[in-house]
Amino acid sequence: MSAFRTAFLVVLAGAACAPPRTQSPPPVAALAAAESTYAAARDARDHYDVALALGLPGDAAGVNRLRGHLVAALGAVDAAALASTEARAFGAMQRGLREALDSVVPPSPRADASAPPTCPPGSDGGLDSLKARLYRCYGWAQSHLPVGADTLDRLTILAEIGRAADPARRRALFYALGPVWRSVDGGDSLYRRLVTLEAAARSGAATRLATRPDQVLAAGLPMDSIEPWLVAVLEAWRAASPSTVLEPWDWLYRNGQASRVLSPRIPRSRLLPLDLAVFRALGADAAALGVRFDLAPRDGKDPVASTSFGARSPLIEPWVFATYRDGGLDNLNELLHETGHAIHLAAIRTRPAFRDWPDSDPFTEAVADVVALDVYEPVWQQRWLGDSVPLAEGLRGRYGGIVLDVAWALFERRMLREPTADPNRVWTDLTWRYLRIRPHPELSWWAMRGQLIDAPGYMMNYAAGAILIAAIRDRIRRLHGSFVTGDRTWYDWVAPRLYRFGLERPTREVVEEFLGGPVTPAALLEDLGRMRAAVPRGTGR
Repeated sequence: MSAFRTAFLVVLAGAACAPPRTQSPPPVAALAAAESTYAAARDARDHYDVALALGLPGDAAGVNRLRGHLVAALGAVDAAALASTEARAFGAMQRGLREALDSVVPPSPRADASAPPTCPPGSDGGLDSLKARLYRCYGWAQSHLPVGADTLDRLTILAEIGRAADPARRRALFYALGPVWRSVDGGDSLYRRLVTLEAAARSGAATRLATRPDQVLAAGLPMDSIEPWLVAVLEAWRAASPSTVLEPWDWLYRNGQASRVLSPRIPRSRLLPLDLAVFRALGADAAALGVRFDLAPRDGKDPVASTSFGARSPLIEPWVFATYRDGGLDNLNELLHETGHAIHLAAIRTRPAFRDWPDSDPFTEAVADVVALDVYEPVWQQRWLGDSVPLAEGLRGRYGGIVLDVAWALFERRMLREPTADPNRVWTDLTWRYLRIRPHPELSWWAMRGQLIDAPGYMMNYAAGAILIAAIRDRIRRLHGSFVTGDRTWYDWVAPRLYRFGLERPTREVVEEFLGGPVTPAALLEDLGRMRAAVPRGTGR
């Protein structure tokens, strides 16, 4: 045996007897371990958030413990060694940790959940503190509005304005919303302080655009075109409307004919059964999909309807939160919208790192309305309610809400450009110029949406979403056919094309592939034009 071979065998023997060296797991294995921890942490946070929304205690300690495990698991991943898809998953988990998995501090219990907060709140503290305090005051005010001997909520009053035949009654109801406006813009106009702080917190283009520009761009809408497009929508509404100038309460009534005629057919007890039946007829059985609903009024409940994850693994469990004291067409439309979010979440089929809302809020809001917008079509009304209104009145009901959302989006954009402006005058200019609503610069009646406080700039997502959803609905009809009265193949066709991706694919890519090209406002303007075409001649335009 040669000396070299002898030495080699000695080295081998020594290596075999030596204790094994500790090695880092392969990058893909480390990523898989982190992703498993991420799924558990997201589920724990979802359970916690749902518990709080239901007014129940949540397991804050469990959330924080899993968050700590996730931090360690992500820290063990060698991101530089990951291939592109794995690197994207790693980045998505890092963003989820940063933006959705902050450490939980349990809320301090209030001695009496039915007691009003101190309002108006002080102006000390930073932006987040001011938002939270203003939102508490808004939430209390909008759900405790005295009207005669009754105490009503904002949505109930707005629905009643749309039904009240007596102009004096409409005016009284409108002014009964005053505590809501003052909760946002009373005293030294804390709203102006809020937008000043919000604008200062943003940078460059984001400040000018009054929303996160990546959200709108991610949906495939060009930011340099969005404002002219929204103005074009308002101009199309003006062209299709009578030239009469109306008081704001009369304007709401004028656009409420569909609700006045059809709401009696939708008592509160029928809201959820009808909502579920509509989606079942489209092949989306919400019960089978695991959708949960919390619709009953209670003190301390978030005043804004919303949909969220209740769990993400092994299956997604969507939760719908809203407050309905009454039924009616308007509340049904909102519930269909929220259930539209829920069936979207339920259709997501992707790995845990991507099991989240898409990267574009306008897209998310848009696809929630694919079904909801049909409540204004006479053929849908006849199918589900046994009665209908003329097409022009249905479309006026559909677009009355949309053009207000567009006006709010432009209002926020302009306020965030110039935070020292008088919000009443900014709002008055928009509603007088495009909606022919009589100016009331002494009233802060713009201050009726919780999103203005809780998420400044978010109204742009509804406005941009209106453009996007018109394009998507038009494309579905062209490719798959009409679904207005039901089509049990609809959900199985739409889900893999629009709903299933979560964060797996960029929204812009999904949208443009589905539409066969870029987004334009053509479908919305064409649909809005049906309102003008459907009105008989000689109606005073």
